[in-house]
Amino acid sequence: MLAKESDESMNIEEVTAVDSAVRPEKNGKKKIDVGVRGGDHFIALFLAGTTAAAAASLYMLHIDWLQLAERSSGIVEIFWKMAHMTTDSVDFTLLSFADTFSIMVLATVYSIFLGLVFGLLAAENVVGSRIAAGAVKAFFTFLRAVPTPVWVLLMLVCFGFGPVAGVTGLSIHTVAFFTRAFSQAFEDVPQDTIDGLAALGATRWQIICCGLLPSAVTQLVAWIALRFEINFAECAILGMVGAGGIGFAISTSIQNYQYGQAGLAVFLVFAFAFCLERGFLLVKRSMQ
Repeated sequence: MLAKESDESMNIEEVTAVDSAVRPEKNGKKKIDVGVRGGDHFIALFLAGTTAAAAASLYMLHIDWLQLAERSSGIVEIFWKMAHMTTDSVDFTLLSFADTFSIMVLATVYSIFLGLVFGLLAAENVVGSRIAAGAVKAFFTFLRAVPTPVWVLLMLVCFGFGPVAGVTGLSIHTVAFFTRAFSQAFEDVPQDTIDGLAALGATRWQIICCGLLPSAVTQLVAWIALRFEINFAECAILGMVGAGGIGFAISTSIQNYQYGQAGLAVFLVFAFAFCLERGFLLVKRSMQ
């Protein structure tokens, strides 16, 4: 009996010690300590570094704020002119938009298939080697670090002006993006799924087709939808550097002071981007 009471008293003391550690008393009241040790210090350093970088950037750029304020009214005037859309050269605008759409589709579709292949090679749970997967990731990290316009300019040197350079340059960056995104989606698949299929005698190809792809399909669709939007926006920019498309139409119209024509082209870009986003959202909801 005495031993039982001793054990109970020891348990009560342990619970009290744990409770006092989790809920330290302060001013007579017990509160739960939810703070992260070192978190406040890291946040302070981050904010201080960001502030210093912003101040240094403003100093290096030598921005004339007075001139900026004086010319701000011109922004409203330009957008007002663009709002009065005209159809004087609507054929040229629609043809340029079709080029942009084609470049986006081709670059994205090619990159999806290549991204799946290299994504599997970059997934540790597929290749079974951290070194091999890390090497693939490192290579495509280098490709992804170079901006898309740089790749397009390099392809312009190789293939000349036109949509071929746009498709090739955009595909390089998109493949690197999909490789990183798809490999992460494959690595998020529970290891129990792979081990279970392997225990049933499934081959490596069957594990990929029946285990990895079905388990990661939602993430894959989300990444593909996001990249479609990014590629369409980048196609509009790449046209301004000689890759063709709607960007070339916008740049030409603005340079010739045809703001109404430029406004029509910009409206087509906004409308298509909105429809693209809503369409992929409906696809994702239907899959869930």
